[in-house]
Amino acid sequence: MLGGHTFTSRLFVGTGKYPSMESMVEALAVSGTQCVTVAVRRMQLGVPDGKTLLDYLPRERYVLLPNTAGCFDADHAVRTARLGRELGMGDLVKLEVLGDPETLLPDPIGTLEAARTLVGEGFTVLCYTSDDPVLARRLEDAGVTAVMPAGAPIGSGQGILNPNNLRIILERAQVPVIVDAGVGTASDVAIAFELGAHGVLLNTGIALARDPVRMARAMKAAADAGRDAFLAGRIGRKLYASASSPTSGVIAGE
Repeated sequence: MLGGHTFTSRLFVGTGKYPSMESMVEALAVSGTQCVTVAVRRMQLGVPDGKTLLDYLPRERYVLLPNTAGCFDADHAVRTARLGRELGMGDLVKLEVLGDPETLLPDPIGTLEAARTLVGEGFTVLCYTSDDPVLARRLEDAGVTAVMPAGAPIGSGQGILNPNNLRIILERAQVPVIVDAGVGTASDVAIAFELGAHGVLLNTGIALARDPVRMARAMKAAADAGRDAFLAGRIGRKLYASASSPTSGVIAGE
């Protein structure tokens, strides 16, 4: 549950970079997602005249998660979040405050500042952050609803680069942890869920795949498989072999 919303799908999917609006609509449907991210600053990019992105996202099917993508300081991010609320998208917001235009890594100081402001104004804040366990704890202390550590830089497709830090964040967090950014293919999603992530947010991995709809289907299957594997509990790693068939009762000489 996030901000009063209950989701059966643990995938959160973005709406940018698709080759066409039609492929976006089909990919979102196939992914099974119930919550889609919308960049408040880019709602009219790539859509026919007279329409916005919201015309392709039926509210009875999807919960909208406006985000502050492209904001490089706390004030800009806060204003963008307020604009999303004024446009009728509610109090749920994915907060991004970026610190570097090349790496698109978050600005930790600006992120924490904006998070405190938005929480104070009644927003339900899902906060994009680095995979720093200390910053994740500070954001949780500030009152965010979920922390969203990056698996890898935004749009890089590198997958989960630092599973150890994610494990620490997951072990300590008292709020949902949603791995955000860097997913390239289905195995990356499975790994995130096998680590215990409560959700995964992705966009580029689907939108820029050779076949976005098929990739969306693969991501859904990976999410289900990874979550089941986590709940089942993997076997421990051993240095040496451990026979799976019994050796007792074997008759000598046979």
